Amino acid sequence: MRKLLVISLLALCSLTAFAQKADLRRGNRLFRRGEFPKADISYRKALMQDSTSVAATYNLANTLYREKDMENARRLLDGAKEAAGTEVFAADYYYNLGDVAIAQEDWQAAVDALKQSLLLAPDDVKAKENYIYARNKLMEQQQQDQQGDGQDNQDQNQQDQQNQDQNRNQDQNQDQQNQNQDQQDQQDQGQGQQGEAQISPQQAQQMLQAIQQKEKETQEKVDEKKAAALKSRQKEKNW
Repeated sequence: MRKLLVISLLALCSLTAFAQKADLRRGNRLFRRGEFPKADISYRKALMQDSTSVAATYNLANTLYREKDMENARRLLDGAKEAAGTEVFAADYYYNLGDVAIAQEDWQAAVDALKQSLLLAPDDVKAKENYIYARNKLMEQQQQDQQGDGQDNQDQNQQDQQNQDQNRNQDQNQDQQNQNQDQQDQQDQGQGQQGEAQISPQQAQQMLQAIQQKEKETQEKVDEKKAAALKSRQKEKNW
């Protein structure tokens, strides 16, 4: 922020009331001595006399900048933007606005304000230096944002690829299980057919004859027992 602006604005005081001029002068003296809290009070008193005073608003913004109250300093500068554009110190106004934006690391706002300052004062070396600094910072920020977006996209793509691989593996495992089950079923069916094919028609006929012979022998034994029992009863009756 430029001190010169605070001093040069004394010429504007002749356009204001006597009380406001006294507060502005007092504020300027305190500002030059580095007594910023007291200067802050004096400039606010001047604004109470005339809330539209560009000088009081501008000087208070400079004081707040020294007090590191960037948010309120910028608010006051933004409020005085239209009035400052019609004043002879417009280039310095935009320089200070850019300076506040730099302190807040708002690189886009700093570039815009300092560019405007250079349009009004092309030979201002300090404004050029600050403009280049803010522009480089803005470019770095944009590159970091792009890299961050690229990394986010890369991470998302990797996650998608992992999900696809996982789903593919699950499908392959399921297919393999189905194939194994089919093979097992086929093996079981083949073994059953194999067991049935081991008995030839001749062997089956022999087994059937053996069963029939067994049944015949059993029936003959039963018949012999019946005959023996009948004979015994007949003997007893005749005797």
